[in-house]
Formats: sequence, C-alpha cells, structure tokens
Amino acid sequence: MTGAGGGLGREIASELDRRGYTVRVTDVDGEAAQRTAATIGGDATGSALDVRDEAACRATAAETVERVGSLDLWVNNAGVLFTGSSWEQDEGTRRTMIEVNAIGTMNGTVAALDQMRQAGRGHVINVVSLAGIVAAPGEVTYSASKHAAMAFTLGTLFDLRRAGIDGIDISAVCPDGIWTPMLEDKLDDPEAAGSFSGHLLTAEEVAHEVGKLTERPRPILILPRWRGLQMRLVDLFPSLTTRMLPLVMADARRRQRRYKRLIESGRWPK
Repeated sequence: MTGAGGGLGREIASELDRRGYTVRVTDVDGEAAQRTAATIGGDATGSALDVRDEAACRATAAETVERVGSLDLWVNNAGVLFTGSSWEQDEGTRRTMIEVNAIGTMNGTVAALDQMRQAGRGHVINVVSLAGIVAAPGEVTYSASKHAAMAFTLGTLFDLRRAGIDGIDISAVCPDGIWTPMLEDKLDDPEAAGSFSGHLLTAEEVAHEVGKLTERPRPILILPRWRGLQMRLVDLFPSLTTRMLPLVMADARRRQRRYKRLIESGRWPK
C-alpha cells in the first residue's frame, strides 16, 4: 500500500488485512505508516516511501518478496490535490501533482511488475479518480495527472495481454469525491466544488469495494457506477458542457455547502 498513513490508504490497508493479506504500509511520512501498521497489528509493517523515487519503489517491492515470499497485490494510492485555475498555479505545484499522482503510479506499477512477472501472477490496483475520466474545472492539473495515471494503467494491462501474460491483472479505481483529509480543508473552496458535485463517498465504502476487487479483478471500477456514464457523456459533448458549465458549477457549489452543513452538524457521515 502506498499513501497509507491515513485517509483512504489506511482504510484499504485495514480492509486487506481483514481479507488475509500480510500488509506492508508505506507513506511519504514514515511515522504515519508505522502508526497505521501498529493499528492493524499482526504481521503488518510500516515504512517510509516517496513514490516519486523509482529505485525506492523497486527496493520496496523486492524487500517485500524477500520478507514474505511473494507480492500478490500492490495498491498505488498516494496522491495530492491542489485546486485552482491552471494559469494561477506555479510550476512547482503542477510538477508535484504530476510527479506524485502520475509518475508515482507508474513507478509503483513497474516496481510491482518486476516481481509479479517473475512469479507469473499478481494484481496492481491504481486508485485514480473520476478526474481521470473527465477534465474537472478548478482541478485541472490534478485531473491531467489522473488522466495520465488512467492511460498508463489501461495501456500497461493491454501490453501485458499483448505479451501473452494472463496471470497479472491491473485495475483502475475511479471513485467520486471521498471524505478524507484531502477534502477536509476544501469545504469552503469554490475551486473544489466539483469534488462535491456527485455522491460524496466515505473511505470505508471505497475500501470495501477495493477489497471486493481483489476477488474479481476488472480493468476499471467506477464508484458509484452511474457517475461514470455521466462523466463520459460530458466528455462526448464538450461544446454543450461548456455552455452548461455555469449551471453545473452552481449546482456543485450548492452541494458543497450542503455537505458542509451536514458534516458540521454531525449528520454525515454516520
């Protein structure tokens, strides 16, 4: 697990432990990773990992095989989000999102495949986002990084099959907005309204679906499913979407304010 020091990553790590996996928790914050591992207990371990470092990802994969004998599952969850119009973000902000969300996913995937190709089996799950399907207003660079992660995920799966490798699966998980620390400071941010425009999910809900995905791998898992169709329709008709954008974003902002009221009153999540 990458990016599992808290939020969604921590919930997925706990779900995998319940399903019988020996979990290695990683995070750029090594102490947070160790705390998650301690909470899980059992054979879980935690360590620091910066997914932008390809050599470190490969070393983590190799060390995991050496310690437990196999690498059956690798989950790329590490991600960062900064909102704002593309021309307002500086080069460093854009680079961070591309390097963590896209290159980090690539590094983790190829590190896992190093070990899985030798064993002839395994499963890589990349936590992408609905932003990997549609260009999200106010989150454009984030969306661009997630589009890259989506293309890399599906393209690598195609290449595996093209090479005659059938025992390794790669999946992209594309959830709607999730109530995690990534969004907790964005209830008043109009640039983040798109993340609240649909059905706001909990980390527990998504982790449970990721757990089920380990039993029945599929190339793309969209949560909730109806949002995938909606987002694809947006992509199919960009001119219409552009004309409707003021109404769409006004509704997204209304939903954002509604979630803020529910969260602050303790009525959501329950």
